[in-house]
Amino acid sequence: MDGEDDAWFDRELAGCSFVDERLNKRLRKLVAQIGSAMDESIPLACQDWTNTKAAYRFLSNDRVSEADILAGHFQSTRERTVATEDAVLVLHDTTEFSYQRENADAIGITKSINSGRDKAGRLRAHTVCGILMHSSLAVTTRGLPLGLAAVKFWTRKKFKGTAALKKKINPTRVPIEKKESIRWLENVEQSTALLDDPGRCVHIGDRESDIFELFCAAHSRW
Repeated sequence: MDGEDDAWFDRELAGCSFVDERLNKRLRKLVAQIGSAMDESIPLACQDWTNTKAAYRFLSNDRVSEADILAGHFQSTRERTVATEDAVLVLHDTTEFSYQRENADAIGITKSINSGRDKAGRLRAHTVCGILMHSSLAVTTRGLPLGLAAVKFWTRKKFKGTAALKKKINPTRVPIEKKESIRWLENVEQSTALLDDPGRCVHIGDRESDIFELFCAAHSRW
């Protein structure tokens, strides 16, 4: 890393504060390693077994939480937003990360997909292992990224399509708090609270965000 990169990492992670200073140093080093090889796995980004083992130990440490890791970036997003003058677009969407695992229970599943037909002509399906991420990215009206304002990770123990679920339950009778759709409300609330300027925030989502409770929340609180 050169001096400019070094200073950027210091600013971006300034809001992270672990009880053990060694964890702060490890996070900074890990972010720098992954940042220099973003298309690689952790072992390849870390380059040797010593750093790879240290990275996995850091991520599995009980004293390290998702909130701890993201705190610095969220603070930097807020600072960059304050430094702008125009409206801020907050783009909300969900991304799937798929992994190959023999045992789906080790990581969870995201969905079930069609695998074609067997020799008898019957449809086959298999589950996809992975995690889901619902993120809220703040950008300027000119498209300049300011950073993430909220993010939520989750996975599923089982997956059933909407058509199958409708045969057993009436979706309109299920409270929003018990649906995965609650992520839309939570991220809008978290991002608005972080940026602390509701009048400047324009929240944007695809048709999946067409949720009555979401519009009610936005109308009553902002």
